[in-house]
Amino acid sequence: MTIDEPSAAEPAGDIEHPAAVADPEAAGLQSPVLETEAETGAMEPDAVLAAAVDLARAAAEQENEGPVGEYVGISAEAELVATHAFAATVPGYTGWHWAVTVARVAGSNEVTLDEVVLLPGADALLAPAWVPWHERLRPGDLSPGDLMPPAPNDPRLVPAYVYSEDPAVEEVAFELGLGREQVMSREGRLDAAERWFDGEAGPDSPMARQAPANCGTCGFLLPLAGSLRAAFGVCANEITSTDGRVVSVEFGCGAHSEVRIDAPSAAEPAGEVFDDGELYEGLDAFGEADLVR
Repeated sequence: MTIDEPSAAEPAGDIEHPAAVADPEAAGLQSPVLETEAETGAMEPDAVLAAAVDLARAAAEQENEGPVGEYVGISAEAELVATHAFAATVPGYTGWHWAVTVARVAGSNEVTLDEVVLLPGADALLAPAWVPWHERLRPGDLSPGDLMPPAPNDPRLVPAYVYSEDPAVEEVAFELGLGREQVMSREGRLDAAERWFDGEAGPDSPMARQAPANCGTCGFLLPLAGSLRAAFGVCANEITSTDGRVVSVEFGCGAHSEVRIDAPSAAEPAGEVFDDGELYEGLDAFGEADLVR
């Protein structure tokens, strides 16, 4: 960044820049940085640095690639370091301001530029807090080819050899290294059970409330193995929306295997049978003229 700075040969003296001493609140501006020494106990900005408003504005405009807003104020960072603030006019950055930090060496009136940054004020519009990618994923977000490893020490998983809770079985399984390396812990199974029970295939869904019977008595239910067998199974009825999905045994739908519809038998007469054959024979006895009359 290259900015024309005042020559060191030009004495600055005790300069009071009008913008440096102006009251932003009286001008209708909100000051995120300028407060009185009596209010904050902070030191007064160096007079030479306070006069470098034009230098600070030029730096902010160069960084912004265009004009910046009104001058907001100045705050002292150290004895010979100060920060000028200008209202930001960048679209989408309401309440932000450009902060331009300047400094000088003791015994010199040459002001140097330290940094230019865009900072939020008290009422600034801020982006939502950053969330790690593995916490942003939601059920159904995983696409073909995506990889989603479990978190380290995931409480839903335990080593497979502790699953039986039988010391003898655990010891043999550990020595032989048989089976899966990890299986779901009790906490993981309860978490899955609660999710399924409260979901669309649970007993409180609209479909279940209108079903003639529940899945626990349906021939299309394939029960799960293990501790969840009594509460859940997989629907194997291809005509349902839950085909191939885990359903609660308290769920139900209109395609239950025992559903029957009362229909009239083909052997039962539908009512009085009327034979119109005799009517046509009687009409044949009349002539065509008689029929017209």
